[in-house]
Amino acid sequence: MSSHHKQDENYHLSRNSARIMVVDDERANLVLMERLLRSDGYGNLVMVQDPRQVMTAYREERTDLILLDIQMPHMDGFQVMEQFAVLNDPLVPPILVLTAQASREYMLRALNVGARDFIGKPFDRAEVLARVRNMLDVQLAHRMTHNQKDVLEQMVRERTDEIRRTRLQVVQRLGRAAEYRDNETGYHILRMSHTCELLARHLGWSHAECERMLHASPMHDVGKIGIPDQILLKPGKLTPEEWSIMQSHATIGGDILSGDESELLNLAREIALTHHEKWDGSGYPLGLAGEEIPVSGRIVALADVFDALTSERPYKKAWPVQDALDLIRDSSGSHFEPRLTAVFFKLVPEILAIRDRFAEPPSPASEPHSFTGRVAD
Repeated sequence: MSSHHKQDENYHLSRNSARIMVVDDERANLVLMERLLRSDGYGNLVMVQDPRQVMTAYREERTDLILLDIQMPHMDGFQVMEQFAVLNDPLVPPILVLTAQASREYMLRALNVGARDFIGKPFDRAEVLARVRNMLDVQLAHRMTHNQKDVLEQMVRERTDEIRRTRLQVVQRLGRAAEYRDNETGYHILRMSHTCELLARHLGWSHAECERMLHASPMHDVGKIGIPDQILLKPGKLTPEEWSIMQSHATIGGDILSGDESELLNLAREIALTHHEKWDGSGYPLGLAGEEIPVSGRIVALADVFDALTSERPYKKAWPVQDALDLIRDSSGSHFEPRLTAVFFKLVPEILAIRDRFAEPPSPASEPHSFTGRVAD
């Protein structure tokens, strides 16, 4: 058998297996219509004598075509069609009206409510079967188009998800590269990023925005990839010249993350470039002040400083939590945004829970070191 004939056969079989509902309050009419349809190969039939049962029967299994009488007790055909009209179903079955009424006004009303075609009573056998076949052909073609649209939309969603996952992997690997370069552990990044997400959530950010913050904030120090080892890994205090070079990591990070239009990498670039700006304008690299600083940069600045203060580094011991909180309180209005600082202090128990959840593994104690500003390099 040729592929063309096989395709025709499959299409014919799908048409003849279509589910057809016949609604008529006269038992004799239902029996007659059932015999007629079965004689033409239609076996999936639903015969409804009480129009009040139509919607129940329809919900049990999708119907491809409805043959509907108009003059019925309890609920006429117009009321049945109105029930279908409010479903807002893109695949609502076409309705073929069976009626003895032939007036123009009557037919226009039925068409306006939802009827697709008419068959006059008493009806001609050949005409009924021809109209049923034609309407099923149209409905099945409509369903095929709708299903193809769903498949294409699913493919687009899957491809979009794949691109999003790829970008996320790039961001995560860049973050890991920065950790290795700065002799950091992944625990600082986990604590800092989860604290950023917590602050963003309590500032009213959406779920999607908070998720982007969680994944973008680990990129804040990616620019340290471009800082020479003798400066980046220096255990003591930096000279003014060395400090100037160290500060350039914010600009380098912004450059590394530029050139991509994704929301994730745009947020990561914004954070890398502005997380060392200060509320009073004394930060770097742009000297932004107040509301000029993106909210993302303000959040990361606060979360990063707190975790850096309370974490052990090669050049310092971890500060006691209370000392770190005192410094943040004292820096509100100068380094940090006052409103954000207020939110931070309300969330201290949750932030400390994050700190405990991603605690550093035990390590040999390092020598004490005074705070030199290196904690938030």
